[in-house]
Amino acid sequence: MTPEELSSAIATCLNEAVAAGDLAVEVPAEVRVERPKSREHGDWATNIALQLGKKAGMNPRALAELLKGRLEAVPQVASVDIAGPGFLNITLDAAAAGGLAKAIVEAGAAYGTNDALAGHTVNMEFVSANPTGPLHIGHTRWAALGDSIARVLKASGADVTREYYINDAGNQMNIFALSVYNRLHGLDVPEGGYPGEYIKDLADHVAAAHPGIRELTQDAALPIIRQLAYEDQMADIRRTLADFGVEFDTYFSEQSLHAGGAVEDAVERLREQGHIEDRDGAVWLRTTDFGDDKDRVLIRANGEPTYFAADAAYYLSKKDRGFPEKIYLLGADHHGYVNRLKAIAAAAGDDPEANIEILIGQLISVNGARLSKRAGNIIELRDLIDWLGADALRYSLGRYPADSPMAIDPELLKKNTNDNPVFYVQYAHARSRAAARNAESAEVDRSVFDGSLLTHETENELLAYLGQFPSVVAQAASFREPHRVARHLEQIAGAYHRWYQSCRVSPLSGEPVEDVNRTRLWLNDATSQVLANGLGLLGVTAPEKM
Repeated sequence: MTPEELSSAIATCLNEAVAAGDLAVEVPAEVRVERPKSREHGDWATNIALQLGKKAGMNPRALAELLKGRLEAVPQVASVDIAGPGFLNITLDAAAAGGLAKAIVEAGAAYGTNDALAGHTVNMEFVSANPTGPLHIGHTRWAALGDSIARVLKASGADVTREYYINDAGNQMNIFALSVYNRLHGLDVPEGGYPGEYIKDLADHVAAAHPGIRELTQDAALPIIRQLAYEDQMADIRRTLADFGVEFDTYFSEQSLHAGGAVEDAVERLREQGHIEDRDGAVWLRTTDFGDDKDRVLIRANGEPTYFAADAAYYLSKKDRGFPEKIYLLGADHHGYVNRLKAIAAAAGDDPEANIEILIGQLISVNGARLSKRAGNIIELRDLIDWLGADALRYSLGRYPADSPMAIDPELLKKNTNDNPVFYVQYAHARSRAAARNAESAEVDRSVFDGSLLTHETENELLAYLGQFPSVVAQAASFREPHRVARHLEQIAGAYHRWYQSCRVSPLSGEPVEDVNRTRLWLNDATSQVLANGLGLLGVTAPEKM
């Protein structure tokens, strides 16, 4: 019996009590069940009687008594005890408790998915690095976290679009093009320009694609250089993200907002909403009406739009493209953007508490990381991947909340020991696959399943953690905290290693294959499945061998 099935059984008992006239209350769509802190208190617990007591006009303990009688009639339930003011502690019969292993194997990759966020349509924007240089350590955490948040949101039923906003408009792109132009002509780096060796590589690529580029005047050459160097740099960014296991559904160009008139249109739409003010020759959005510390200029007195105007146009674009919920993942230096972005949402007629969510992440450091030879003054994501591996980086970044500053210890990540969290979890998966291969050699198969045979204390512990996995995924999605998945996988890995030491899947040489061996193979394979599903949510591979 899975936690979802037990939850459904409790809801059914409540609905039957309502239908019989024993209870008058609206039954929630989902009844939450959790593992009690001590297994002595049963397999699962629920506080539903406490939740509904006041609404039903009943003492919670009396409601628990009513529910206890109905639950005890459910075939898979062995006993129900009432604790404290109305907690229900439920013990399943042995076969039903062990039956979770078979249910997980049969569910496969779908185990852990849920519909907690069904009906939510989300635009998830993250990374969005300027296309003027390679991705660096400052983008590493946002790439890993943004992708993992999107994965747990999808696993919880949300319709999620991963989006990368390309800042390909504005003066920094002109400086970028001028930096390449100067390198082509052997000139010094322009003031505020880009000095890295990658600029030389871009210059070489531009010269190869347009052999006569050096003969053109600067005015004629710069637009060509800007486009070719931009395309080349974006290709590099995409390759690096792909090697990091991060794919985007949409790459959205800031330049397209300007070229298509979306910025001007956004200003007029906000004016119609009544939040625009013309002052000192400029066009202002009264963001102070919505909690910002000062009003923001949209159009300067010289007629040029500001970056904030593009931000407003971009927000409205997301709204127009059918995304009622918009999540921005921004770096630690973007705290000032929170109120102004929420003000844009409010000025556009949206609810800033429901239609926009801004997650601010803290910085990371990597002990011993070297500045890039290619970029000169940064630590490149590409170098980190080559040095430590995408799996180690993704897992390490995924096991801490975004708002927690962190330092990565490369020496730890290189160790093949239980002190290394990613090794600990991946090794549990590889070990489970080795156990399955050994079982096949010993002619142990899954032709028989008897959940009542899974009675060892390590089996109870392992089943408990496997059963909690779907609720952990749902919580990770609800709180935008994929580290909950990582930490739970470590608990599963620990429980699996303890079970592996205590319970044999394959019999000893010369001993017959029994139903307990076959049933344990189901539990072994169920653990493999949950570990693989959880690692997949973190963008980390589940190795067959290590």
